[in-house]
Amino acid sequence: MKIIVDANIVFSAILNTNGKIGDLLINSEKYFDFIAPDFLRIEIKKHYPRLTKISGLTLKNIQEAEFQIYKDITFISEEQIKISTWFAAEKLVADVDPKDIHYVAYSKHFKCKIWSGDKMLIKGLAKNDFTNFITTDELFKLRGK
Repeated sequence: MKIIVDANIVFSAILNTNGKIGDLLINSEKYFDFIAPDFLRIEIKKHYPRLTKISGLTLKNIQEAEFQIYKDITFISEEQIKISTWFAAEKLVADVDPKDIHYVAYSKHFKCKIWSGDKMLIKGLAKNDFTNFITTDELFKLRGK
């Protein structure tokens, strides 16, 4: 089962690799195919100062956690998504959060759900009849803990 991973999920996993989210990302390769846009790595790097401040970890520790999290995520370039899919995604996110266009476009292209903890995004897109999301608890149930 393919799952699109949102940056906030990776952020949470880096902060706590032993938590539920970290466990799912690190120990579910037999159950899920996690995919993400290439830009997610850049997005996480931008937040290194915030990650070190929140966690109290060194940059080296953050990067080690990041490596563990990324090992089972397939990063896919934006060029693989058709332009018509980008336009459809743009319409959906325009009044919600245009920065999340990648996740919606990937979800539409790969016909799979987005794993996100962004409640505003989920709620906003639901108003536009886009409900293709999966929760951490649902993933745990599917994996069988």
